[in-house]
Amino acid sequence: MQTVETLNEGLKRAFTLTITAKDIDAKVDVELKRLAPQMKMPGFRPGKVPANLIRKMHGPALTQDALNAAIQESVQTLVAEKQLRPAMQPSVELEDGYDLGKDAVVKVEMEVLPQVPAPAIDGIKLERLTVPVADDAVTEQLQKFADQQKKWDDAADDYVAKMGDLVTVDFVGKTADGVAFEGGTGTDMGVELGSGRLIPGFEDQLVGVKTGDDKVLNVTFPEEYQEKSLAGQPATFDITVKSVKTAGESKIDEDLAKSLGLESLEQLTGLLKGQIEQEHNGLTRTHMKRKLLDQLAEGHDFEVPPSMVEAEFNQIWSQLQHEATHEADPEAAMAEMEGERDDYRKIAERRVRLGLLLSEIGQANGVEVSNQEMQRLLAQAAQQYPAEQRQQFMQYVQQEPMAAAQLRAPLYEDKVVDFLFEKAEITDREATREELEAAIESEDGFASGTHTHDHDNHKPKKKAAAKKAKPASDEAASDDAVTDEAPASDAADEAKPAKKAPAKKKAAPVEAETAVTESSPVAAENAEGTEAADAPAKKPRAKKAPTKTEA
Repeated sequence: MQTVETLNEGLKRAFTLTITAKDIDAKVDVELKRLAPQMKMPGFRPGKVPANLIRKMHGPALTQDALNAAIQESVQTLVAEKQLRPAMQPSVELEDGYDLGKDAVVKVEMEVLPQVPAPAIDGIKLERLTVPVADDAVTEQLQKFADQQKKWDDAADDYVAKMGDLVTVDFVGKTADGVAFEGGTGTDMGVELGSGRLIPGFEDQLVGVKTGDDKVLNVTFPEEYQEKSLAGQPATFDITVKSVKTAGESKIDEDLAKSLGLESLEQLTGLLKGQIEQEHNGLTRTHMKRKLLDQLAEGHDFEVPPSMVEAEFNQIWSQLQHEATHEADPEAAMAEMEGERDDYRKIAERRVRLGLLLSEIGQANGVEVSNQEMQRLLAQAAQQYPAEQRQQFMQYVQQEPMAAAQLRAPLYEDKVVDFLFEKAEITDREATREELEAAIESEDGFASGTHTHDHDNHKPKKKAAAKKAKPASDEAASDDAVTDEAPASDAADEAKPAKKAPAKKKAAPVEAETAVTESSPVAAENAEGTEAADAPAKKPRAKKAPTKTEA
């Protein structure tokens, strides 16, 4: 193989490789010897088919396979001999006009990882905001459980409904000109007065009704209502009151704990306290990590591969586009995104630089993700799929190095962050939860264009999203026309304990706590000692990961 370097500019490299016909033919001979004992052909005993006959019949296919193998091997040799560290998969292109049996000229282009300066990790100072669990926070959670379990008692027929009561109604929604609109009809919908779950004015106008009453409610749909034809428009609802129920006393006692499958109120209280403490610890770590990454970003500035920045930006942009489609006004959300495109590109560059820094720190200090930890990650990720697809998913990750690297990267980054926490000088300060959350949301002390929001997302500060309308009942989609924000429970459901829907695990969103490493596995791979030379020169046919089913 002959190698000529054609470009060495910044992080960009390009080479021309000439693979001789003799080398390709030698690989064909090797493949012929391997296949000959397995070949069967009429007139010949098994394994006795002459090699020249096999070459005559299968020569073009064998030569093509040999060429592909030679290209892959040549690129791997190039990467190893030149001690290159490709940032992304190298671009490999066979020169036009190639004929089988001749020398092959291959163009190889890539961006290499930069030489990351030795990260300055000494002298890092961090403040750890700790939040003790207040008794009233536990009591508040206990009260919520008790409210969910409260009993509803039938009221007398002449009882007048008031705030806090449960009114069950049939309804028909109509536009201002008296025409019933789609999705505006429902039956037996339970409305807890004062819950604020329905569009403004709906619940208030039910105060004072009695069982058997008919009433017309006059409302105006919110400007941000999801159904554009109704947004901001006046409407009426013809209501028939089916029943009125009053709430029984919500008690925090032993029976509450037992109704939840626990042995005692003490056990329930302890579990809730532990849950709140875990939430506080998560917020504390988020705040510390954000400050740590900002110190690293402010103290290091070096060139990063544009291809990695582009890949990171594309991932961010794709996630944002997905989120925009679920906004009350998708077009406005997209327009806002476009106005911040440059900011998001800066975020992508920052993430790439941070990922390379963390990888360098991890490699220099022996941080690793063990095989046991990797298997645990794989098993956890497989749980996102239906049982019949889990084995397929596990095989996919095991066969695709990039998929495995993406799975491993968040844990690897967290381990590097934990290592840095151990080296840092940390001072503790007690704070309230509100102070801690405000500190996480604060933009003070951050470089221009790298504002943070939610963990280490570093997204530009955005306006609060408009509330989305949801169905008022899971059973009848027609109930959605009266819902403002949260679903109102059916009367039958109100008499039973609230059940939690199974949590649906999602792929790491843009807001995830990780920086570049979760989407740029090369950095994580190199940090763990896996050389980029191991990457195949020719992209194999992509194996498709099994599709997750919605919960």
